[in-house]
Amino acid sequence: MLCNEVKRMVYFFLDGSLGGSKEKDFSSHLSLCPECEARTRVHKRLRAFIEKRMGRESAPDRLKQRLVRSFRAAKAEWS
Repeated sequence: MLCNEVKRMVYFFLDGSLGGSKEKDFSSHLSLCPECEARTRVHKRLRAFIEKRMGRESAPDRLKQRLVRSFRAAKAEWS
C-alpha cells in the first residue's frame, strides 16, 4: 500500500470498515512508514477529541434518506 492510499483510507481504517486484507495492508504500511503512522495517530486523537466534545447524535431520518438517494445517484453516475 502506498502513502497516498493510506491518506485516502485513514477514516475507513479508524471506523473499522476497511475489511480483512485492506486493513491488514494498512496496518502493515503503518508499521513500515513512520510518517503515515504519525498522521494516523493525529487523526485518531482528533477524532476522539471531537467525539468527546460533541457526543453522538443520530441524523434525522429525512436527512438520511436524502443522503442515500444522493449516494445512489452518484454511484449510478460513476458506474
